[in-house]
Amino acid sequence: MEVYLWMLNTEMMSKKAWFYVLFFTGLSIAFYVVLTQIIPGYGEVRLPVLNYVKPFSFINQDGKTMTERDTEGKVYVAEYFFTTCQGICPNLNRNLKTVFDKYRAEPAFAILSHTSDPVNDDAERLRKYADSLHVNHANWWFLTGEKDNLYNAARVSYLLDDPKNNLTNIEEQFLHTQYFALVDKSGRVRKIYDGLKKDEIAELSKDIETLLRELPNHKRFVNNVFSN
Repeated sequence: MEVYLWMLNTEMMSKKAWFYVLFFTGLSIAFYVVLTQIIPGYGEVRLPVLNYVKPFSFINQDGKTMTERDTEGKVYVAEYFFTTCQGICPNLNRNLKTVFDKYRAEPAFAILSHTSDPVNDDAERLRKYADSLHVNHANWWFLTGEKDNLYNAARVSYLLDDPKNNLTNIEEQFLHTQYFALVDKSGRVRKIYDGLKKDEIAELSKDIETLLRELPNHKRFVNNVFSN
């Protein structure tokens, strides 16, 4: 009889234990679902921070000076090209255009296309190039400026080329890269993509959506010091 009662109590305790396990598992799942709905980006795999964009000042296709302040609160893609390029550049910008078309109505998104050939690519030429792609000037900026500043940004800010190349004579340099950098709302480089690969363009588009939902980090890290 005692053995039977012990077995009965054990069975009841086992059922109660399973009830609590299932109850709290269900409660945890429900809590997680609620958090994913009310907290932007919660539960998503976060992209690592690769670098921080340094202050810059370039001229866009409308002749307007653009600085890092104009990108605050925006998710943007940085690329390098030149208007007379007959090699990879047309393919790069066709691929980038598919991303632009998806987010062209999103005010918190932009594309920064820096010229690798500022001697020839002045604001007027960049404007004609932009018009040929049928893109609006509010979201896609074609930028020119001093060659050393453009190249330094590619290497030190966007990680699109080896910084060691800055050691050679600037007049002898020519930057020609097929990579894009994705920057978040706080001016942090989060990922690099091969602009010629369709699967990486699809990945870029998906990651943009993730960063658009992500809350900005209001501390910007520039030149090894925090600043607001």
